[in-house]
Amino acid sequence: MAKKWTASSSQLKPDAVYNSKLVAKFINCLMWDGKKNSAQKVFYDAMSVISKKVKDTEPLDVFETAIGNVKPMLEVRSKRVGGASYQVPMQVSPKRQQSLAFRWIIAASRAKKGKPMCVRLATELMDAFKKEGAAMTTRENVHRMAEANKAFAHFAW
Repeated sequence: MAKKWTASSSQLKPDAVYNSKLVAKFINCLMWDGKKNSAQKVFYDAMSVISKKVKDTEPLDVFETAIGNVKPMLEVRSKRVGGASYQVPMQVSPKRQQSLAFRWIIAASRAKKGKPMCVRLATELMDAFKKEGAAMTTRENVHRMAEANKAFAHFAW
């Protein structure tokens, strides 16, 4: 399958503080109702919380490692064969790995209540960095589901 060309990959500019396209993309995913300034403030505040709590590692390294830890290798996809639907385990493309990791971390942060979003996001990123937390649980569940349905792997085409 040919690589899809998207405007976002060519037009996306690295963020101002960390000069990272990964951060810029994450901020765009974090954004609600086109309020980019709010999303940037939440992200950068979360990074400052991380820098206070994790002394020995740079906040950007914590962020990148957290994203890398949450990325799934396998997922299940529904495939209809005859009259039955099977949950077929399949490899996940790198682009989808990244978007799933972003989605799970942001969803886990938004699900927590009672604290400012920057603190919730920082907590979730630090948990993912340590390979724990809600986003990691989601990843483990996806992997477990793929492992359980290994018998249907021959339907993957």
